Amino acid sequence: MKAKRKRHSAAFKAKVGFEALVGLKTVAQLAREYAVHPAQVTQWKATIRDHLPELFEPGQPGTEDQEQLIAQLHQKIGQLTVDLDWLKKKSRQLGL
Repeated sequence: MKAKRKRHSAAFKAKVGFEALVGLKTVAQLAREYAVHPAQVTQWKATIRDHLPELFEPGQPGTEDQEQLIAQLHQKIGQLTVDLDWLKKKSRQLGL
């Protein structure tokens, strides 16, 4: 019977990956301590190492896309509100 996959939180991954990046313990020691595969620790370490420069970039990448998405969602909410109000009015008129 297969064991269920463990789902680790982002905080856990960051903690283990950062400890591996610092290098006070080996990857094998960290893997044993936190009961994860050494390849997984290495992957988390690489992810942290690759994304560190982005922390110091000015501005937020993708902010324009997020703002556009938010505007579209607000527009959709407005349209749905109008539709709902119209349906409520019609159902009252029909006595439903």
